[in-house]
Amino acid sequence: MAWRTMDVSEQRVRFVVAANRAGSSFSALCMEFGISRPTGYLWLDRYRTGGVSAIAERSRRPVSSPTRTAERIEHRIVALRKERPDWGARKLAVVLMNEGIALPAATVHRILLRYGLVRVEDRHRHALKRFAREHPNELWQMDFKSPKGWNKPVGPLSVIDDASRYVIALEGTWTTCAEAVQERLTAAFIECGLPDAMLMDHGTPWWNTKAAGGWSQLTVWLMKQDIRLHFCAIRHPQTQGKVERFHGALEMACRRRGLPSPELHQSWLDHFRNEYNNQRPHEALEMKTPASIWHKSQRPYQPNPLDWVYPVNAELHQLTAHGVLHLNGRRWPISRTLGGEQVQLMRIKQRIEVFYRHTLIREIDLSSHGSTAVEPWLENPEL
Repeated sequence: MAWRTMDVSEQRVRFVVAANRAGSSFSALCMEFGISRPTGYLWLDRYRTGGVSAIAERSRRPVSSPTRTAERIEHRIVALRKERPDWGARKLAVVLMNEGIALPAATVHRILLRYGLVRVEDRHRHALKRFAREHPNELWQMDFKSPKGWNKPVGPLSVIDDASRYVIALEGTWTTCAEAVQERLTAAFIECGLPDAMLMDHGTPWWNTKAAGGWSQLTVWLMKQDIRLHFCAIRHPQTQGKVERFHGALEMACRRRGLPSPELHQSWLDHFRNEYNNQRPHEALEMKTPASIWHKSQRPYQPNPLDWVYPVNAELHQLTAHGVLHLNGRRWPISRTLGGEQVQLMRIKQRIEVFYRHTLIREIDLSSHGSTAVEPWLENPEL
């Protein structure tokens, strides 16, 4: 059976499902979801006309001479810059402040310029507005660094907390094999607890290009830990801005400090992670360190997670070992990765929304005998 996929906002899907059920007033429902009544009616009308595909998420691209400093202080600035060649004037100014030397970052920058310690490509203004989750562990971003310079098939695996920029993990798996990634994530979960959600790109091993909806064994393992999964749009790295900027800092450190021999790469990564979390001031955090903002999650890792508890009176069905749903005398392929799992059906007239745990994975249209795989989507792509 042919299937198609789409990107869809979970908030919109849950709104139209709730709106088609008896219960609270429409105004109260809109208030609960934090939207206006006109927006609510718009989503509902679109859903009734075209189903889940009609309320799919759409692109929203962002509208994008003083007294000379004492020579001893200048020499200290030069020494700090040479010690940390990938740190800019703002971060060096914080280090100087901790040493009892109060200098504006602009002054530090001018001194670096005078000594020829600022490269042309570094002379740019940074964006002033940042988007981030409010609290630590609400969202972690995960990605592989480019293999450039590492002489490996793939660069280090990075996991970054969105709110604090704390580096949860920086591991040289040197492979995208699911088993290796799961092993590193398990260690991170044991050490740091579980996030509420994770954001990844459409890459291996957390995305399966050959499966409807993209689910892989690794993503199902994450979902069983009750972690909501979001995937950024294809060719839209801005969605993973935090981990991309971290990779930029990592790349700069590699170029300016140099890498040791391959057998010492992980030791170098461990040292860089410790410095980044505990010593390096972060401009997006008002020059605080990530470690001063981040705290361990209160959600512990469960080696053997309990079975998911669906709502009382929910319509539940067991998928076959091949991930097929038997319904109304027909076979509906859902996802081979979810073979043997239990799913919940929500019926809205001639449409059936299929949920695995709290995630919408497929829509079945009984009138057209069509089936649509639904891809999870980050609600705010500017993050």
